Amino acid sequence: MLTILRGVFFFIFLFLIFPVVVFSSSSCGDTTVRIMTWNLLNFPSQSNIIEDTTTRLPCYRAVIQYVNPDILVTQENSASNSVSIFLQSVMNANGSQYNAGTFINGYDTDNGIFYRTSCFRFISNIPISTALRDINLFTLIHISTNDTIRIFSCHLKATSGAVNEALRLAETDSVRKVTNAFLHGTDFLICGDFNFYGSYEAGYQRLLEVDSTSDGNFVDPVSMPGIWNNPVYSDYHTQSPRVRSFGGGSTGGLDDRFDLILYSNAVASPGRVTYQSGSLTPVGNDGQHYGDSINAQPNTAVPQNVAEALHCAADHLPVYAQFDFAPSIGIAEIIDKDYQLQLFPNPSTGEVSFSVRLIQASRFDIIIYDQWARAVKIFHEENAKPGFYERKILKQDELKAGNYFLRMVTGTGEVISSIFTVE
Repeated sequence: MLTILRGVFFFIFLFLIFPVVVFSSSSCGDTTVRIMTWNLLNFPSQSNIIEDTTTRLPCYRAVIQYVNPDILVTQENSASNSVSIFLQSVMNANGSQYNAGTFINGYDTDNGIFYRTSCFRFISNIPISTALRDINLFTLIHISTNDTIRIFSCHLKATSGAVNEALRLAETDSVRKVTNAFLHGTDFLICGDFNFYGSYEAGYQRLLEVDSTSDGNFVDPVSMPGIWNNPVYSDYHTQSPRVRSFGGGSTGGLDDRFDLILYSNAVASPGRVTYQSGSLTPVGNDGQHYGDSINAQPNTAVPQNVAEALHCAADHLPVYAQFDFAPSIGIAEIIDKDYQLQLFPNPSTGEVSFSVRLIQASRFDIIIYDQWARAVKIFHEENAKPGFYERKILKQDELKAGNYFLRMVTGTGEVISSIFTVE
């Protein structure tokens, strides 16, 4: 178990601290992207799976067909087959072309992600362990622009009270520990079922907290000071769209804002990925159903069949927002193409050689990190000549078996990264 945990920490270090580099010749026709989050309500219910497949699946399909998201992030996936069932019977039921990101079956219910294959390429799912459910970090590449987007999905501790608020604070603090390590200007989002009861909650404040040493805080596109169970805020309530109990869901009518989409400072400003102002939408909420069920007529936000589908599908409304992806080539992409870094053999029994193509005379450092992110060896080259540069950087038995991360830092501060394994 300790070895597994160490491996998890290593890959968190790898994918979160340094840029992801992926290239694709495919294209996505539209650079405006709709990202949606939805708590699916314990899907599929293991105690009533027949009802789920005969009753709830058509409701999910009606909502997805209406919203047509490019990315859907889900919570309360209750079993290892949840994502595969939803992909086949909901996302692709009408001939659409979606795929699902890697699903990790953790404690309690879990997070899933679905993406339009013409627009995105999936890179990784990294679980962030908490005392409760995992928070998952999904990384994707927008195909036509090569922009990287990182999306956290969470389902925080439910129920009001000081004890549960403290647990939610601990969960959000685990996210901030990750985002605070990101490079300044990183594009990232967090979405899901936060179970916050108002802006006063320490967990919510922790996500938005600005500090002078990092760029890890989130931005809320909506200003809602105070308690959120308030008819003044009825336009943004997401839970519960039901006034009676069925299917295991919560009741009470729409009166809480539990489901959020927040984003980084980079996304809040014009750049590679930019939030479209005013696009945040709780699906089906017309602001006229405070304390009522979403299918109470009339509903001026969605057609009545969609309101009925929202009512039967789950006890949370889905929320979406739109983002513009701008064509760009980041530093990591340029370096990767120019330098053509290679490590061989990989995996290795001990000896590792390093090869790089230099377009001009260069000085650089090669830094090797272990799975705890500790620098274990540094190699310095002061004036390498243009062309292909090759050198053995590890001798036999110099490092113990395990995963390692190599970072190349040039004289201008640019970086290339790669993984290798010693067996």
